[in-house]
Amino acid sequence: MVTFAPVNVTTEVKLVEMHHEALSEVLSGDNVGFNVKNVSVKDVRRGNVAGDSKNDPPMEAAGFTAQVIILNHPGQISAGYAPVLDCHTTHIACKFAELKEKIDRRSGKKLEDGPKFLKSGDAAIVDMVPGKPMCVESFSDYPPLFVI
Repeated sequence: MVTFAPVNVTTEVKLVEMHHEALSEVLSGDNVGFNVKNVSVKDVRRGNVAGDSKNDPPMEAAGFTAQVIILNHPGQISAGYAPVLDCHTTHIACKFAELKEKIDRRSGKKLEDGPKFLKSGDAAIVDMVPGKPMCVESFSDYPPLFVI
C-alpha cells in the first residue's frame, strides 16, 4: 500500500517499472514509475509525496523550521514575508512566521536571537507556514534527501 501526501490518498500499487520494464523491488535513488488502483489523475498532483502506508507514511506539514540565506533581496525581510518555495516539485508560498535566530553563513554559529529583520547576505533559522498543503521531511529523519 502507498499513501500520497498532503492529499492523504491511500491505495494499492499494481505495477512498478523502470524504463518500461516491470520490477519486483526498487532501491533508494531508483527513478521509477508506478501504476496504482482506483486513483484518478485529479486526486494526485505535482508536489505530492508517495510513501509506504504502514512504515512512516508521508504527512502534511502544518509548519516547519528552515535554514535560509537571503541572497539578493531589496530592503528588509521581517516576519510575515511569504516567498514562493520550490521543494522537490512543489511550488508554494510559505510565510516567515518567526525569525528565530540570525546565524553565520559559513559556520552556522548563532549571531542574534529573534532578529527583527533580515537583509541580503544574512542567514537565519526561520519558522515557516505553507500557504497551501505541503509535505516536507526533516533533515534529522532523512539526511539522504538533502545530499546534492
